This record gives sequence, structure tokens and C-alpha cells, in this order.
Amino acid sequence: MIHTHRRELFACRASEDFARKVVDALNQNRMGEDLPVRLGDLQVTPFSDGEFQPCFAESVRGATVFVIQSTIPPADNLMELLLTIDAAKRASADKVIAVMPYYGWARQDRKDRPRVAIGAKLAANLLTAAGADRVMTCDLHADQIQGFFDIPVDHVYASKVFIPCIKALKLKDLSIAAPDMGGAKRANSYAKSLGGRQECGVVICHKTRERANVVAEIKAIGDVEGRNIIIVDDMIDTAGTLCKAADVLREKGAASVRCCATHGILSGNAIERIHNSALEEVFITDTIPHPELEGDSKIRIVSMAPVFASIIDKVYNYEPISPDFVF
Repeated sequence: MIHTHRRELFACRASEDFARKVVDALNQNRMGEDLPVRLGDLQVTPFSDGEFQPCFAESVRGATVFVIQSTIPPADNLMELLLTIDAAKRASADKVIAVMPYYGWARQDRKDRPRVAIGAKLAANLLTAAGADRVMTCDLHADQIQGFFDIPVDHVYASKVFIPCIKALKLKDLSIAAPDMGGAKRANSYAKSLGGRQECGVVICHKTRERANVVAEIKAIGDVEGRNIIIVDDMIDTAGTLCKAADVLREKGAASVRCCATHGILSGNAIERIHNSALEEVFITDTIPHPELEGDSKIRIVSMAPVFASIIDKVYNYEPISPDFVF
């Protein structure tokens, strides 16, 4: 494909490290080509009252602009992304693509009780109103959030990097566990990719909550005795559910319990809780930055940057992206 417009990559402040890894992966894929991909110069001017103003320090006129930012708390990160998209559109960018490794507010995807907001839909509306032409994200809390957008959404799965990690462990008597009923589809998909139900069992953990972030009880459904179990989930927040599920599985006779979770929010004392739990290892991705976990004895970080680099390349070159989806 011969382009009449160039590609430009920029990073907002919450995802600068991830963006650099994406650029490195893009350049590895382009070895031998004359012009390397680089990270553009986006400057953010803070004001004394807490406001800030993103500014492109170079021209983006006519370019396809990829803005990389995970919308982790605080809400300033979402606002910074919105302002940057708006700045790109006002600077006459041809297209603006929001690359959101972690899509914040995704847990607010429905009215589960009266008089509450649907934050995931509101965030989608804001991104569209700001001028985004496309969104790229990873492991949404619910697949149907894609339907909240009236623009294309590229939904990447972390199974692309987790399944090779699980295979490398070479565990016998392997079972995949869902930490709640909502994760059953994901657990079944992992089991299928790891050899099918006959070789890889599936365990479902049924939980009841007292209130948000507080689990009252967990029951394991499935064959647990003597199995090496890997819990798969889209995120770890306080790690309360995860650690309680691991304890229940070990009590029921599991040989070992590990976890693969895409987004390591790890709020509060989640890291300490994981270290004091029955979990042997926890694998998370770098969609949310955690420099303090470099070389951690129990929590391993697997990079999603090469997967996003591949998707960015293919979208820019109008190539099919279906080979990048494991599920």
C-alpha cells in the first residue's frame, strides 16, 4: 500500500514507557528500511491549578496520528488523551487513532443497580466527540463494550502472549480456572488453545460479593484435586478475589495455583496480598506501568508492545489483523 500521508506516533504521560517499547518493536519489524519509526514530540504544559494543555511540538497536518495512552486512574489520564486527540484534529491530522492498552471505566458497562452511570459508554462517547477515528484496546472487561462505539474498535487479546507463557511452563495435569462466572468463556477459550478439554480441564469459581471489591464467599466448580491450575482474568484490582480463589483451590487439593491477568491495576495492598497468598506466580502485562515490579520474585510482567506494534502496522497499511487474534 502506497500512502499519501505519513504515520506519527505520540504518547501521553501515563504510557510513555509502553509507547517506547511499541516503537522499538515497530523498528524491529522494519529492519532494512531507511526511515525508522520514532516517537513524536508531545509536550504537556501544566498550570498551577492542576489543569494541563497538550501541544504537538511538530506538524501533524495530513498524518495518521496514533496516540498511545492507558486511561488508568486518576481521571486526568483520560482527560489528557481527549485533549491530545482534540489537538491533533485541530492541527489537521488526517486520522487520529486512540491506542488504549487499558480502557479505564470498563467495569461500568451496564446499570446493575438504579441511578448509576454507565461509565464505559460515556468514555466511548467522549473519545468519539474528541475526534478519534478508531480505537485500539486490549481485553475489555466485557466484549460488548465494542458496541458502545460508532467508530471501528480493534480489540486485542492478551492470550496472544499468555498462551506461549503457559506452554513454556510445561505443566502436567493442567486446568484453567475462571475467577467468576463471567470469566467462563475466557477460561474455555484458553483451555481450547492449550489442547482442548480432554487435555486441559476447566474450573469455574462462583463468588458472592458483600459490596464492591469485597468478596464474601467463593466455591470452586470442577475437578481440582492434584491439578496445576492457572486462573485467567482480564484484571487484578485489589487482588482480593484472586487470592481468596487461590486459597480455596489449594484447600480443595490443587497441586499449584498460578494466574494470568491482563491488566495489573494492583490498587491498595494488592502486591503485598499476592506475595502472602497461595499463588506461586502471577503473570500480568505492561498495559499499566509498574516499574516497581521489575525483577519481582512472584509477579512477572509480559509485554503487549509487540502485539500492539503489529496491529498498528497492519491498520496503517490496510492489512487484515485477524491473524493477531488467538480467540
